[in-house]
Amino acid sequence: MNVDDTNDLDDHRLPRQRRRKQCHGNRRDQRFRRKCRKRNMQEKTIKKLLDRRHQAATTTNNNNNMEVVNSNQRSTTLNDTSTSTMINDNKRKRNVLSQEQKLNQIMIKSASQLLIDPPLSKKMKGKDNNRVNGTYRRPMYLKRLPLTFFPVLSKKLNYTLKKNDERRIFYARLDLLDQHYCLEIDQHLWQSYLDIGSRKQIWPDQLYTMANTDDFNSCREYLINYINDIEQQLHQCQMELTKLYQLHPIATLSMNEVDRCLKEFVVCQRKYLSIRNNNQLVNFQDDLSEKELFTLVSAYSLTTNQNEHMHQLIAIREQQVKIWEQLLMLRMRILDKFLPQHFDDLEHFIAPNIYSPVISNTIAIQFKNKHYKIIQEAKRSWLNITLHAYEIKIQEYDRQYQYELVQLKSRLLNSMTLNGESMFHHLNEYVNSRTKKLKADIHHRVSSYRKILLQNRQRSSSTKNIIGVSPEPFLDLMSNPFNTNEWNHLSLGPSCIRLNQSAIRPRHQQEIQIKKEYSDINQKVVQYLTSSPRNIPSRAMILKTYSDDLLNYFNHAYFAPQPYKDQTQALTQAIAALSIRQKIKKFNLILRVTDKSHNFYIGSAIEFEKKIQTFFQDTNAFVVLKENPFDEILNKVIQLLNRLSGKKLILQWQSKKMMPNRTKSVLAHLYFNPKTHKIGIPVRPIENTIGAPTTNISDFLDEIIRPIFDSKCGPTSIIDGASLLKELYKYIKKGLFKASTLFCTFDIRNLYTMLPQEEALDILIEFLHVHGYTKVKGISLDTIRILAAIVLQENVCVYNNKIYKQMLGGAMGSSFTLTLANIFMWKWQKEFVRRQDISGEFYGR
Repeated sequence: MNVDDTNDLDDHRLPRQRRRKQCHGNRRDQRFRRKCRKRNMQEKTIKKLLDRRHQAATTTNNNNNMEVVNSNQRSTTLNDTSTSTMINDNKRKRNVLSQEQKLNQIMIKSASQLLIDPPLSKKMKGKDNNRVNGTYRRPMYLKRLPLTFFPVLSKKLNYTLKKNDERRIFYARLDLLDQHYCLEIDQHLWQSYLDIGSRKQIWPDQLYTMANTDDFNSCREYLINYINDIEQQLHQCQMELTKLYQLHPIATLSMNEVDRCLKEFVVCQRKYLSIRNNNQLVNFQDDLSEKELFTLVSAYSLTTNQNEHMHQLIAIREQQVKIWEQLLMLRMRILDKFLPQHFDDLEHFIAPNIYSPVISNTIAIQFKNKHYKIIQEAKRSWLNITLHAYEIKIQEYDRQYQYELVQLKSRLLNSMTLNGESMFHHLNEYVNSRTKKLKADIHHRVSSYRKILLQNRQRSSSTKNIIGVSPEPFLDLMSNPFNTNEWNHLSLGPSCIRLNQSAIRPRHQQEIQIKKEYSDINQKVVQYLTSSPRNIPSRAMILKTYSDDLLNYFNHAYFAPQPYKDQTQALTQAIAALSIRQKIKKFNLILRVTDKSHNFYIGSAIEFEKKIQTFFQDTNAFVVLKENPFDEILNKVIQLLNRLSGKKLILQWQSKKMMPNRTKSVLAHLYFNPKTHKIGIPVRPIENTIGAPTTNISDFLDEIIRPIFDSKCGPTSIIDGASLLKELYKYIKKGLFKASTLFCTFDIRNLYTMLPQEEALDILIEFLHVHGYTKVKGISLDTIRILAAIVLQENVCVYNNKIYKQMLGGAMGSSFTLTLANIFMWKWQKEFVRRQDISGEFYGR
């Protein structure tokens, strides 16, 4: 693949969209009707909602002509180039006079107008005419004020806000405070521009363009005037706030306290403005630094060869940045699940839908999943090749750049110029600064490119049926019952944690959660501090202070306002999770975590239960018990530990560590995970033994025996892929790796559940005896056998309201079972490993 070829940019071009037919009527109303019909609303209900929308829109249009404040329209960012606004006289349904007024007027709603306008809780797609200094737009959180806003505010102010008139007053004040905050942020940014530029006595070119001058002092005056305009806007906002308070005073409330709570809410919703302004300030300083470096570099008298090397360095960086831009666009397509067209063509080439035989549902599902896996793996392989080609090309440009840089440095240092080292340092800084600016411009272009990409992906009908490369759940069904949002949520995988789950809960649920967490933490801390050797009095003032601070922290963490974006995202995820649960229940599906891939498996609950019953019949490792033996097992474990401790076969602290908790012990819970990487998708039994009576004994045995196995069998143990590569590298260094070398693999089915228990215990004692152990941590081998036997033989679990006892092997989920299975395999492979060592071959497991 030729990465330099400009035709490769066609891979990133957006697909052409068909010209839409002319739509008659109100498109906004038609979109609203479609959304309502998707929610199964009746036509009468839709008509009533439309009438309300029309009435609210009419009221808003009448109120938009109340007050007008003139001001010069300017841009707040120095990175955006100024463009002239053209008015199209032929635009349909547009008033040219109103467009001219919008260009010359900046509208700020007064306090009275804000009281007339209702809180905008419904979705409004029209542009907001409420502008401050040409840059203010009413944010989405004001258009869709959260339902929890007024209850939380009432709680903070200790004042009930149930009357609509009072709520309108608070909403109007919140709107004005939002404008005031935006103006303050804007003023701080431009004041920083003025301070930095005045100190360095230089301005960026964009500012000269905005001021329409080349003079430094004139540009400075432009900034001062702009800051004064913002100051006037701030003064006007403050007057509107004072006027609002005078017109509608609330005697029982302090306006300072009200404003403090409202400002806290505004700062939380608008904190992204500070981040954005900081980035703009950094870009401003970078522009000034680049300009200073350019002035400094231009003053140097470079020779012809030095100039050639300098231009070559810049040209290499520009070419490298172009490749980097193409790589970013491809990665953006991967992230947005909208690959270039030739990847979709690859799908039809690899597995065309030419013939589909009439087969049963089970075989059809297997055929579909295999078809999906083949295409996905092929796309991933081709994608890896493409990404590797881009990376190689970027590395090649890096080598060329370093070579030219060394040549330039040698020529500068070998010349008669006294400041050759300083010249090289400044030239290098200038090239790096210019490269950084090019990358920043590319990031800006790629962000815009992503918006268009998402729009085209949403409009494209082919993307819904195209197989992607991103991880997705394993669907063991003929058709997918989930919509796009639900499927994307499932694709996040089991490790995904929903955002701000407590923020969208009702307040009484939050208070219950706070009380529970507060009591738990406070009780543990107080118990720790009052016990020996600390012995702090339970009524000490420090404990009371800590308790109050802990409760205040929980209240602040739970009831602090959340940004509108976070609330929306949390609500969307909660709705998707609820809808997924409803569909799983409706269609009788099962959701499990796959055995190796660590993604979700979705299949029929009936078919999955058939796989489980097949496992029971094939292995005969579990038998159903008629009575619950939990009390008998618990007493047997406690009596065994007391008897061993009484005979001094185990120490007192060891007995205490292995002793089960009578109040918290429960039977193990048996569940099954599907092995999607194997033919037929068999199941793997896993027991949740966290509260089982023998869990502490299992953990203790694993703690003392596993280090012995790791030290004695380390050369034949493969922990992960890295350890395998390390051992293969040793094998290659010995000169044994040849073209005729064969790699053989084997798999033992159901190893954990098919271990013969008595034989496994004999091999355990043999393993310890062979390696010179008569005791482990002071415990004799006979005692270790007794403890290991009760872990294996008293393994009882619950599945599907039935009690099962495992007759073969050990519990997969118990820590000691893994160590015991490895030691069992040590006996089986010992002779084979000896033969491999004699011939110099490699064996690992």
